[in-house]
Amino acid sequence: MTEHSPPTGPVARGEVTEQADERTQSAYDKVYDVAVIGAGVVGSAIARDLSGRDLSVVLLDARDDVGDGTSKANTAILHTGFDAKPGTLESRLVRRGYELLSAYADETGIPVERTGALLVAWTQEELDALPGLRDKAVANGYEHCEPVTADEVYRQVPALGPGALGGLTVPDESIICTWTTTLALATDARARGTTLLLGHRVAGARRVAGGSGEEGTGPGDDVTVLATPRGRVTARWVVNAAGLGADVLDGLFGHERFTVTPRRGELLVYDKLARPLADRIVLPVPSSRGKGVLISPTIYGNVMLGPTAEDLTDRGDTGTSESGFAFLLDKGARLMPTLLEEEVTASYAGLRAAVDHGDYLIEPSADQGYLLVGGIRSTGLTASLAIAEHVRGVLAEAGLKAAVRLDLPEPPRMPNLGEAFIRPYEDGALIAQDSAYGRVVCFCERVTEGEIRDAYLSPLPPAGLDGLRRRTRATNGRCQGFYCGARIDALVATKGGTCQEAAE
Repeated sequence: MTEHSPPTGPVARGEVTEQADERTQSAYDKVYDVAVIGAGVVGSAIARDLSGRDLSVVLLDARDDVGDGTSKANTAILHTGFDAKPGTLESRLVRRGYELLSAYADETGIPVERTGALLVAWTQEELDALPGLRDKAVANGYEHCEPVTADEVYRQVPALGPGALGGLTVPDESIICTWTTTLALATDARARGTTLLLGHRVAGARRVAGGSGEEGTGPGDDVTVLATPRGRVTARWVVNAAGLGADVLDGLFGHERFTVTPRRGELLVYDKLARPLADRIVLPVPSSRGKGVLISPTIYGNVMLGPTAEDLTDRGDTGTSESGFAFLLDKGARLMPTLLEEEVTASYAGLRAAVDHGDYLIEPSADQGYLLVGGIRSTGLTASLAIAEHVRGVLAEAGLKAAVRLDLPEPPRMPNLGEAFIRPYEDGALIAQDSAYGRVVCFCERVTEGEIRDAYLSPLPPAGLDGLRRRTRATNGRCQGFYCGARIDALVATKGGTCQEAAE
């Protein structure tokens, strides 16, 4: 990784925001080449990629911020794809995505730690499965997995509970900041010309024939009119990257190809003092329901235990549960009992889009000018850039061809949220340039006044406290905002103004 440092010179970023606002004002009068629905990590990656061509692109999301759905709450692992099903589209795109996202992280400052992973077998059945998993990794193009004995398992992770029989190393598995990834892709897309329409839930879709005189169509220029509460958006092609709502949106186009079941994954996040217990990802042997409960360091310096896997009917139920906590504590007591002696900093739940299909669903309907990008499971973070690359190819085959743009702006340089890299509060040279980076506001996470100001001056400022958390880590620490909450609220009220301005 290259050195991570916060961006300097917020004035230039403010100019980008003003230009983007001007584009948004005429959003409803324009016929776009492509409308991408869903501003999560996959939708943002698709919009960014297509904006690198001579195409007009609009990115819509029902929420008021990017990455506010499934993308914000996952295990944040950059996967090698070693355990994907060989020969699937998912396998190919995860492998390609690992390469693309690793390079993009270097370029933009998305924090990544190359921790490696250790797959641990606790039963004879799991131990017997390890050679097959190694063969699967080789079939997926990953040849670095190595079997290890029980003694080596405990040498690598001494804090593991008793009873491990052996393991399989995956040295290139890594941890990444999913928040920064989505934000970087959306920021990059917007700088390339994508119009971003947040708070635009798509409630209807109507295909209008070319030459009909409607919506400004010309001869042979069929378009789709998307109905949202804030106005109509018109595009020649629509890409459905709506995650948990992808099947509902697919139904608006007359399809019944799959059903999304919201699968809740609950996690416990332990204090930074627990980090020495887990310096790498500890994986279970995968089952038919997923990768199971893991122990992983986080990019923010904590240790995470989870997730659960509970199928729900409510697509908005991201609350934690007593049963989920009991399940995780029971698993943790066996996996790493000393971890349970540490303080829990936070708990959260995310919803994954589980589908009744064994692979990614990326299927075009050329006569409708419509492309489904559904069934993107937890590997979607890693595969996001490769999915975008694949989508561009599928659209080109379906007739949407466009030249590569030669006038692309440089990709954004993102503020560093990773604990393993230099943060503003410890960067003496940066503080000498701007004292706001030396005024700590959130002491648990060492977030400074300068970082909060920068978040609000950025091209995609936070819509509220949750968005500010994802951009700065403010209030995410041990006290969960108990000590800094009032001060943070005051800064939110002034949109990142100084503490003195907030006091006035």
